[in-house]
Amino acid sequence: MRKLLSARPPAPYRFAASEVHRRLDFQIDPATVRRWAITHELAHPVPSRRQPASIRRWQCLKIGALWQLDATPHRWFPGDKRNYPLLDLLDDCSRVCTGAKIYYAEDLLAYLDFLPAAFTEHGLPLELYVDCHSFFFPQRPEALTQLGAALHFYGVSLRYARTPQAKGKIERQHQYWQGRLPALFAAENITAPEVANELLPDLRRHRNAKEIHRELGRTPDAAANKARREDRTALRPTPRCPWWPYIWSVRTTLRVGPDGRVPVGQERLRAGVAAGTRVIHCLHPNGNITILAHEPKSDQKPAILLQVQAS
Repeated sequence: MRKLLSARPPAPYRFAASEVHRRLDFQIDPATVRRWAITHELAHPVPSRRQPASIRRWQCLKIGALWQLDATPHRWFPGDKRNYPLLDLLDDCSRVCTGAKIYYAEDLLAYLDFLPAAFTEHGLPLELYVDCHSFFFPQRPEALTQLGAALHFYGVSLRYARTPQAKGKIERQHQYWQGRLPALFAAENITAPEVANELLPDLRRHRNAKEIHRELGRTPDAAANKARREDRTALRPTPRCPWWPYIWSVRTTLRVGPDGRVPVGQERLRAGVAAGTRVIHCLHPNGNITILAHEPKSDQKPAILLQVQAS
């Protein structure tokens, strides 16, 4: 507790109590932490009074009916002035945090890495509640972005929020991480996303299983289990689909050159098909590259022409 409360920025009392519970399986009240901090001259300055919250939006009755997705850039690491985006995912009904991960940049590859990991762990939701970022919102209403098309392939649709206030639940979860992670990373001398992301799953699971949500009056896991007992679930199991790793990749169409080769990274490699043939270049989040004979189709299996591992 001394290390957490003397970090810059200092850890909130509730987070210090949560860490004692997570690490030592010992429950302690945040008020007790505050009294201990005052005794040892580690108390926080008295915060300014917040404005009352706006009217709360409705919530879904079924788990998996709607997941809220958003990114929050922040200075997470001590001494580092860069803002790293944290991708955040929350079940609207139970408040289960289904994903949280820090990336170097908020780009398409980050979302293609983040979403399938959450789907594999928790199942497929019906909808994602997102903002009007270009990753999600197409320029033409009848079109789909590449990320939207990947979600559509597995029956996940997008619902758009026009303002941050419309996504109050995920915005409050951003505040939860912003209040806790910088203090923890400063106390533990964590300075890079790779090390931080090794710790985030444990923090997320502890939050879901052990911390009482103020609005629900129970933990998010307990709320999700109650919904399952009452048959209020819209989650679907992750499909065993041969297209799965290729759907979650950045796909571009290439034409095989006159020499029978296609560009793969810094090289040109033989594709094994006739010159002029159209093929699909797949860049995976881990840096691997795959060349496919055709676009994903649910009634066909992928025909792999080339696979190149990232160095």
